[in-house]
Amino acid sequence: MRLCQCLGSATKYTFYGVIAILLWSTVTALIRDLSELFSPIAGAAMMYTVSALFLMSVMGIPKIKDYPKRYLFIGGGLFVTYEICLALSLGMANSRLQAMEMSIINYLWPALTILLSVIISRNKVNVLVYPSVLLAFTGVAWCIAGDQGISLSLLLSNISDNPLTYSMAFSAAFIWAIYCVVTQKISNGKNAITLFFSATATTLWIQYFLSNEPSLHFTLPSTFTLLLAGMVIGTGYALWNQAIIGGNIILLGTLSYFTPVFSTMFASVYLSISLTGSFWQGVALVTLGSLICFLVTRTKKPSLSH
Repeated sequence: MRLCQCLGSATKYTFYGVIAILLWSTVTALIRDLSELFSPIAGAAMMYTVSALFLMSVMGIPKIKDYPKRYLFIGGGLFVTYEICLALSLGMANSRLQAMEMSIINYLWPALTILLSVIISRNKVNVLVYPSVLLAFTGVAWCIAGDQGISLSLLLSNISDNPLTYSMAFSAAFIWAIYCVVTQKISNGKNAITLFFSATATTLWIQYFLSNEPSLHFTLPSTFTLLLAGMVIGTGYALWNQAIIGGNIILLGTLSYFTPVFSTMFASVYLSISLTGSFWQGVALVTLGSLICFLVTRTKKPSLSH
């Protein structure tokens, strides 16, 4: 009887994790949609505000004194910077297709996280890690280059079309990799996600009021999309917190590396984008590179973020 209860509990928590991964896969499309309905900064600010309020209603209002100071300042700073870079790179992209490229660049973070862990670790590492990371970067280059094939001049030409968004997307991938490695060491098992979301929203509102973006104009469809986006992201984090309590982390860890595929599939439908075969090949390479990195370095249950 106890064994059945344990199996049932593990299945429940694993299911929570699967739903969280699928919810996170909608983020690219929803952020881009909000940026078009409102503006890049305002859309992101409102989305994180809704998410923060939702998390508070589900997880309670956090108390700052409950968290290590280093975690709050270092982890919080990295988290806020990452979320802003990601949201604005998606929102400020010149087109929906370019926003998809920003999303794929962001998904370099799993491979970069493992690479960073390898660099600071003194343990012997499987030699396949390095070509796997290179494979992930090749996938990104493949997505950016399109059907014309990879060449340095073509890549530089495409990036020069909107250098700010590309730089923010690449920065986001590296920042999240650092966040994953650093917070694991300084968080003492605490999770200040609600505080971090609140800080992200506050920072974005300051940016908005200092910017020249237009004033807010709400319609019923835009308000619905805003509430949906905020609740989707908040629900994803809330469910993931439950999943890591008793779910199958090995299974969820492996599944999470397919998020670029899920995200691209959802965004292409939601944003009505027709993607080329080369783009899908690039997505596959990013996914495969990250997955190989994970599999060849997996020695214990992974500690994963989104």
